[in-house]
Amino acid sequence: MKKYLNYFTKFEKALWAFSALIITACFLALDRSNYLSLVASLIGVTFLIFNAKGNPIGQFLTIVFSVLYGFISYSFAYYGEMVTYLGMTAPMALLALISWLRNPYKGNKAQVKVNRITKKEVVFMLLLTAVVTVAFYFILSKLNTANIIPSTLSVTTSFLAVYLTFRRSPYFALAYASNDLVLIVLWAIASLSDKSYVSVLVCFVVFFVNDMYGFINWKRMEKHQAE
Repeated sequence: MKKYLNYFTKFEKALWAFSALIITACFLALDRSNYLSLVASLIGVTFLIFNAKGNPIGQFLTIVFSVLYGFISYSFAYYGEMVTYLGMTAPMALLALISWLRNPYKGNKAQVKVNRITKKEVVFMLLLTAVVTVAFYFILSKLNTANIIPSTLSVTTSFLAVYLTFRRSPYFALAYASNDLVLIVLWAIASLSDKSYVSVLVCFVVFFVNDMYGFINWKRMEKHQAE
């Protein structure tokens, strides 16, 4: 425990503590019943701070979060979110975990080696994303998914995020931030009919802030490793 307290900067510890406090306070004020959402949210801000450091522990926690969030999404008939996290995010996080463990920076297993993808790979990634988006749109339509347009956009941004995470690109954090914005809209709609989901909404607002910090820190890592 002492090792990890020294591992994070003062700002990172403050960011995690503030994020956890906001999520817990919101839960106590508006929910007090959906403890699974609280646990998932706290795991979420924890994996984000590890991911921001390029630490493989973050990918392991991402898998745990994906399973919990998939169940929460199922409870509100957000089948797109359920299928995305259980069928795509969790398996890709497992692949990313393997990739990050196999590519430590100078033997330091607590920091992954930052990778740059080529223009050709970017084109391939976008084409693959388009195929996944169209396929999921029809799948979600068959499942009578609530709010299908933002749900489909969530699939698009999630796929970009998990692909870039697997490829160890700093831009995975920006893709996740984009996904956070889509999810903020989705859970804002859900919160209109059930205020208990406000805690999930707040969770993704906090996630957005953390993902933006993750991108900033990965760019620092990229510069440091290049030097």
